[in-house]
Amino acid sequence: MSAPLVLVPGTLPVKDRGNGVVTTPLVTSGRGSRAMLNGITRVAPGAAVPLHIHNCEESVVVLSGNGKVHIGGADHPVAPGITSWIPAATPHCFLNLDGIEPLVIFWTYASIDATRTIVATGVTTRIDEE
Repeated sequence: MSAPLVLVPGTLPVKDRGNGVVTTPLVTSGRGSRAMLNGITRVAPGAAVPLHIHNCEESVVVLSGNGKVHIGGADHPVAPGITSWIPAATPHCFLNLDGIEPLVIFWTYASIDATRTIVATGVTTRIDEE
């Protein structure tokens, strides 16, 4: 059994995903999780996370900023507190195209083996390896 952890996001490594998107992984297999993953992603003003799908369910809570989420072909405005549930294999992306501050989201995957497949390229990566 893994030991419980208290994580302070500002002290953890940040992964630059390119094009104004940076992620701080929080609960990961490397930190002992056996069933889920979560983290915080910041989307800079004028940036967007590419349209993608996952092999498991995802939930996303907007922590700060404003933008849009594109889920299954429809756009929805997002602001702090807005929460989305995204079934596996549903194309989606978060956009901060008109924002003046970063769009900050907290995401959780329902699988330790979560993957992301970019729709435009078909490239699949494990979330834990990004």
